Amino acid sequence: MFDFLQGYDVLGAFWMTVKLTALSAVGSLVWGTLLAAMRVSPVPLMRGFGTVYVNIVRNIPLTVIILFTSLGLADIFGVTMGASDFKVQGFRLAVLGFVAYTAAFVCEAVRSGINTVPLGQAEAARAIGLTFGQTLRLVVLPQAFRAVIGPLANVLIALTKNTTVAAAIGVAEAAYLMKSMIENEAQTLLIGAVFALGFVVLTLPTGLILGWLGKRLAVKR
Repeated sequence: MFDFLQGYDVLGAFWMTVKLTALSAVGSLVWGTLLAAMRVSPVPLMRGFGTVYVNIVRNIPLTVIILFTSLGLADIFGVTMGASDFKVQGFRLAVLGFVAYTAAFVCEAVRSGINTVPLGQAEAARAIGLTFGQTLRLVVLPQAFRAVIGPLANVLIALTKNTTVAAAIGVAEAAYLMKSMIENEAQTLLIGAVFALGFVVLTLPTGLILGWLGKRLAVKR
């Protein structure tokens, strides 16, 4: 029944999806947290940059951003991301595109968590001489992250599914292989079922584990 899978590296394709997701998630968390810090910063220029970035990027289709990283950065501006191999270059550019896009959603999730921290705690931190950066790092962000594990889990699940867009620039992840198999095999429904099950296996445990972690680490107020 599943003889059509022979000759195709399905596990390798899903491993590429996992690598795309993991690297993009780490980059998005870092960049998104910095954007959130900018959006609550007392410096107007930083607040303005964070607001403009988030509002623009969230309203651009992900496919457009991924194509821009490939056709725009690589083909027009010659950005290779330090890779001489075309496949490695495509992978790194895809990660860059996912980070740029997903960070906007991470930023809003983290900012919502920052807003849950009582204002009095930040005022108390400033009263004892802490700077804005120290207050954010030592007092506000630790509580904010505990409050937004659930929303961040949803962003991570969306990112996992969004990695299928990397097929548009030739990154050999799950959706790219599925497209090739559908073109070469007659088992369209079975192929779709196999890949759908693969994404369920990737995303369902993530949602359950992070949901449980979010409830366990929630700040009691």
